[in-house]
Amino acid sequence: MRRLLYMFWQCTWGLPQTLVGLAVWLFHRHTGHCRFHSAMVSEWKHPSGVSFGLFLFVKEGTLDCRPLLVHEYGHALQSLVLGPLYLFVISIPSALWFTLPCFRRYREKHGISYYDFYTERWAEAWGERFCKEPSMENRKSNES
Repeated sequence: MRRLLYMFWQCTWGLPQTLVGLAVWLFHRHTGHCRFHSAMVSEWKHPSGVSFGLFLFVKEGTLDCRPLLVHEYGHALQSLVLGPLYLFVISIPSALWFTLPCFRRYREKHGISYYDFYTERWAEAWGERFCKEPSMENRKSNES
């Protein structure tokens, strides 16, 4: 029942990002796939992961990286709450934080983790809370 409710909510309230995710999934339909909780996870050739509604995309070779899946699922949960605002509140700021050289230099100069940005910290917290597993930022402390 929970899975059906998740899918229904992502296909209605989260429709804009789910449609983007479907388009990206169709383009990458011949890559590796798995299910993580209620989301469809696919590999792609980009250096980062991304979440678009029902669809999560991770770097090739990382389908079995549980902390990454937990993190991306945290973004999917943000999509459930924010609905059509998700692209503007989470996706675009997160993409800029990851991609723009000025933000990379800022993180390096000040010793700031990528996961300290509000979009990522929120995804980490919700992914861990829902999945009851460590996410990306906490994976090292749990491995020792």
